[in-house]
Amino acid sequence: MLVTTDKGNNYRVFALISNKIIGKVNRKLFEDTIYPNLGVKSSDVKVGPQFGVDFGVLRVGDKDLIIEVDPVYIVPEYGWKKSSWFAVHILASDVAVSGIPPKYLFIDLNLPMKMTDDEFKEMWLNIHNECLKLGISIVAGHTGRYEGIDYPMIGGATLIGITDKDNYVSPAMAEPGDLILMTKGPAIETAGILASLFPQVLEKDYGKEFALNAQNIFWLQSVVDDALTLSKLGLRKGVKAMHDATEYGVWGALNDIAEASNIRIDVYKDKLFIREDVSKVLDSFSRFTNLKIDPYASISEGTLIAAISKDMKDEAINLLKERGIEAQIIGEAKEGRGVYLIDGNEKEIKQPEKDDFWPIFYKTLELVKGGKYE
Repeated sequence: MLVTTDKGNNYRVFALISNKIIGKVNRKLFEDTIYPNLGVKSSDVKVGPQFGVDFGVLRVGDKDLIIEVDPVYIVPEYGWKKSSWFAVHILASDVAVSGIPPKYLFIDLNLPMKMTDDEFKEMWLNIHNECLKLGISIVAGHTGRYEGIDYPMIGGATLIGITDKDNYVSPAMAEPGDLILMTKGPAIETAGILASLFPQVLEKDYGKEFALNAQNIFWLQSVVDDALTLSKLGLRKGVKAMHDATEYGVWGALNDIAEASNIRIDVYKDKLFIREDVSKVLDSFSRFTNLKIDPYASISEGTLIAAISKDMKDEAINLLKERGIEAQIIGEAKEGRGVYLIDGNEKEIKQPEKDDFWPIFYKTLELVKGGKYE
């Protein structure tokens, strides 16, 4: 059970009062309970619920619907503009990794009693404006205030994209011989959230200007542009599979693709890269909390992992560069199973058991609320 309370300094206090893990359920619970019990089987369901795949595909006539379902995730401490932008892009990113633009939004808002009409209006107008920018129509929904509701999860949403049948990609479509591409580098979400919520930590280490600029990492937490840019290579021909590195970061995303596609992925250590500002943010918070952090095992909404055809390497990098998106080929898909880091020798990189973001976040929250760097 997760308890949240408001206690000063505009920070939310998170306390885990049982041994249950925060976030998505683990593979065992999914495979034992959810996957075997999915109602009526239908041949129209082309991609159903799968662990590590963030959308489903439903065939309707000669069209395929790309369908994504997620919570509406609002964190007032980000500010309403940032929080609303993030809520929309979490949803839109999971459709875009299919290679198809998000189009129709259905949204259920279960608002906390303490949310004022003015706060709701500001949030809603920002959601509307971001949908305008992305070409998304809001089709239907529900809005109400209810006891027992608290931030950040204040409802749920379904976002749909529409395409011709079989004109999409999924994490299950990578093939041996494909190259593995990464955009932006690791730990984008980790650095973006820490820099936005606790700028005083960075200001102490690097000064006010860096602390202010580092908060802009927040706006990188989307793969909509990354994925739709790569889709220009041709779906299933140029780009084979795409996945955003959310929970468990880059290592998690690579393992999801390797398992879904039944392939081995070799990652070349000398090809990995990390943004300088992200690296400095992680170093600062690691020193502050005295906790180690693996950037590649840290939540990273905004980092796209893609499998592309070998002969499309230069075109892929150039397309992304034209959009101002840093990218690098970091590995290759091969016959076999698993993810391996190649650095002279090879080391198997298994699915992380924990995301390094959460311990460092909670420790920072504890220290800041205790008066350090206030």
